[in-house]
Parts: sequence; structure tokens; C-alpha cells
Amino acid sequence: MLSDLMGTDVAQGFLLRRDALACGIDDNALARMVKRGELVRIRHGVYASRAAWGALSGPQRHRVHTRAVQALYGEHVAVSHTSQAIADGAPDWGHDLRSVHLTHLAGGGRRHAGIVHHEGSLRVPDLSRSPEGWHTTPTRTVLDCCNLLSTEAGLVLANWYLHQRLTTVEELEARYVELQRSPRTLAVRMVLRLADAGAESVGESRFLYLLWRAGLPRPVLQWEVRDGDVLVGIVDAVWPELGVMAEFDGKVKYDRLLKPGQSPADAVFAEKVREDRLREVTGFRMIRPIWSDLDRPDRLVQRLRRLLFRAA
Repeated sequence: MLSDLMGTDVAQGFLLRRDALACGIDDNALARMVKRGELVRIRHGVYASRAAWGALSGPQRHRVHTRAVQALYGEHVAVSHTSQAIADGAPDWGHDLRSVHLTHLAGGGRRHAGIVHHEGSLRVPDLSRSPEGWHTTPTRTVLDCCNLLSTEAGLVLANWYLHQRLTTVEELEARYVELQRSPRTLAVRMVLRLADAGAESVGESRFLYLLWRAGLPRPVLQWEVRDGDVLVGIVDAVWPELGVMAEFDGKVKYDRLLKPGQSPADAVFAEKVREDRLREVTGFRMIRPIWSDLDRPDRLVQRLRRLLFRAA
């Protein structure tokens, strides 16, 4: 029976009850399809193929859920806040994906059945349109998210948008000035003060946040090391005046370094050769925090203090 629904939104990852009814499939038939395991009900009036839904990650499910909710509300809303960030492909670290965020173009400001309805305070420069409908622009999305998330998660998100060149600090600052009525203005201000387009990953942004919380000096990001005219490498973070380098290590990073036909062990060895060369050319010390270090911040801060103090 699912084949009868092709051509409706089920092909986009979801099926609206109203579309099923228009195809002659009533509530009893939908209930039988759910019972047989063909469909899964993802919210009131919205279904998805159970097989397809089961194969989706958390952010992918949120995107489908968001598109379905947007289809239900039509032209009266814009997808916003973390829901638009997920739609843009931003990292979901620190996000609560249980609710879809919408900003009503008139009215709003409530929470209901997995949807957070925000008050309509959007201006023309805050809005963009896709085939699915209205959504907030990157600049407005970042500022809205910083009002919603922790400072650390807001910094991760802001740095991603900056690194992708979807907005700039100048654009964020200008729009921020016009939105200072928010009760979390101070949190947004802090994110903008710390934001840096040089942070290439969630880990690097979290590392910057840790340094700030610990009162440690801010490093230069993406620092080029050259031996004459030859580029030896680009280091994640460097304190040139202290002679210290930091590279945030993670599995994703090594996966990215893999070349065709190269094994993970080959990539690790090549990175070791690169690090030795960086040390040789600069004479700097190196620290390589890993993801688990961020969950033990006190220990990492102690290591950093010892290294920076010794180098000084």
C-alpha cells in the first residue's frame, strides 16, 4: 500500500495524514500499516516509512520532523533556532533535538506537543525561503541559537557558521545590537566575543571555550608553519610568544587525513612525521588534547598550565 502514497510527502521522508486521506487511505488503514510495521507515527498526523526512519540518525530524524511540521503550518511560520541550524547542516553538539523550533510570522510564543513556537519578531533581512517554506537566515539563526543554548554550545555553532562563511562577526554584531531586549543578551555577547572562524571542528571550539573558562591566554588559530617558502603544516592553535602548539586530535580528523589506499595506521604515522617536522622547524612544544580530555577539563587545564608556564 505504500506504493499508493508515492508522489506525496512520503517520498521526502514523511507522510501527512491529510495526504493519505486525499489518496483514499483512511485512519483505520493507517493504523493497520503501523501495526504491520510498514509505517511509524512520528507525531500527530505525521507518519514515516519504518525502515527508512530506523536508518536515520538523530539529526536526520529532526530534519524530517521539521519538514513535516513546516508542511502542517504552511506560510505562517519560519523554521528557526536549532531546527534551522540542523537543516543548515550545523553540528548538533549540545542541542536538544526533541522539539522543532518555529517562529511565527505573527504571534506565537508557546510550547506544544514537540514544537516550540517562538514569538514573531522577524524582519525581512532575517528571512529566507526554500522550496519547503520560510526559514531564518544564518545570521539570525546563530543569534537565536545563542539565546537557546549554553555558551559553549553556542560557540560551537557560531564558529561553524563563521568557518563555513555563512555569516561574519560583523553581521552578527550588527544584528545583535538590534536584538538586545533578549534576557540572554549577556550570553550572546560572550559567544560573539569568543567566536573565531578559525575553529574547524566541535572539538576545537570546545577547546577554545575551555581556555577562556580557565583564564588561559587565547591562541592564534590555524597558524602556518613554514620552512623558507615551504609550508610544513597548519597548526590548530599556537601561542607563538610562549613557544607552544596545540592540535586537537580525534577520529574524524584522522579519517579526514586518509588518502586513497592509505590505512589509519599510515595516517597516524604520517601525522607523527608531520609533528616532528613542526617541532624541528619551530622549536615549539606540542600538546594534543583528545575528545575525552574535554570531559575532564581540570586535568587538561593543569597540563596546559604546566606547559605554558614551563615554556614561559
